[in-house]
Amino acid sequence: MALENKLGITSEIELAREEERLSKTRAMELFDKGVIDGIEVGTFKGLSAIHAYLFQDVYGFAGQMRTVNLAKGSFRYAPLMYLDAALAA
Repeated sequence: MALENKLGITSEIELAREEERLSKTRAMELFDKGVIDGIEVGTFKGLSAIHAYLFQDVYGFAGQMRTVNLAKGSFRYAPLMYLDAALAA
């Protein structure tokens, strides 16, 4: 089952394909339009802004601190109980 997304896609494979396509387009914009120049570097605020920009077309939660454990395929992101410590490091 795919993550909840703005595109209404339920297939993990199709979602991965669209996420890659859309986020790569946004990544190019970050640099081509100079958006990256206004983002604070090396902070959660900056990381959150980049995440929000890259994934704004795909996920409603883009750029927000997550409140659940999350995995994509066989990769598990830092467990929620350790997230604050991981971000601090």
